[in-house]
Amino acid sequence: MTSTGTVQPGGPTATEQRRLGRAFPRAGAAAPRRRGGGWFAWIALTIVCFLWLVPTIGLLITSFRTAEAALTTGWWTVITKPFQDWTIGNYTQVLNEGGRNAFVNSLVVSLPATIIPILIAAFAAYAFTFMEFPGRDFFFILIVGLLVVPLQVALVPLLKIYGNVGLQGTFASVWLAHAAFGMPLAIFILRGYMTTLPRGVIESAKIDGASHYQTFWRLIVPMSVPALASFAIFQFLWTWNDLLVALIFLGPGEKEVLTVQVAGLVGAQQQGWQLVTAGAFLSMVIPLLVFLGLQRYFVRGLTAGAVKG
Repeated sequence: MTSTGTVQPGGPTATEQRRLGRAFPRAGAAAPRRRGGGWFAWIALTIVCFLWLVPTIGLLITSFRTAEAALTTGWWTVITKPFQDWTIGNYTQVLNEGGRNAFVNSLVVSLPATIIPILIAAFAAYAFTFMEFPGRDFFFILIVGLLVVPLQVALVPLLKIYGNVGLQGTFASVWLAHAAFGMPLAIFILRGYMTTLPRGVIESAKIDGASHYQTFWRLIVPMSVPALASFAIFQFLWTWNDLLVALIFLGPGEKEVLTVQVAGLVGAQQQGWQLVTAGAFLSMVIPLLVFLGLQRYFVRGLTAGAVKG
């Protein structure tokens, strides 16, 4: 029997090769791009970003406007009259009226309130993941159940306890409150991440004679940096932007934080909104730096323990 194509030993004929080539394009050939879908996604993303940024842009512009301009005209008038009635006096006034001290106090509150729960929760998550002890699962479920308890229900008991032990009005009172109510979330996130770590490394360290302390600091902590960074972002933003706890336990005065100071910039006659916008942008500087510095770990730390298998 003859064939229209040349027969290659151990392979298809030339005709069959042409047919296969039409049915199955080369593996390296690029698939045709769907330009319509790409343009639609780009337009939708642009609209969402624009709508998200408009209030922030308005806040930024208002922070540079004079008091009269902020009260009489909208911020969008800068489109037709750019840089008219602009000043940096709002930022200068906020800093001179206690903004510097409040900024430092916010750092004094936020840094320990972030570090303390991370350290304790990391030890607890290691124990719940790699150590065997009676009631381990029960205690973990109990701690995770505390996530549903809001901080507000504990304000009155905490005020009484702090008053009895002499902690009311001190930075330690805020540290303990934020650390205690941030602990369940920290243990939940870190334990979920640690369950994804290779147990063979832990078993090898145990065979080599490493103690739990050595295993934790030399193996677990370096491998858990994404989860630690994810919770650090959550906790720092929560404590930095908190108003209720700082107002109740520290109050206005020498130890007031930036959120309390910004809230007091509006006068009794509802004047000074341009100062509030300036103070708001001062309070946004540190959170933005923290998020941008740790954002590469953010998604990894949150999703690592979400799905197993």
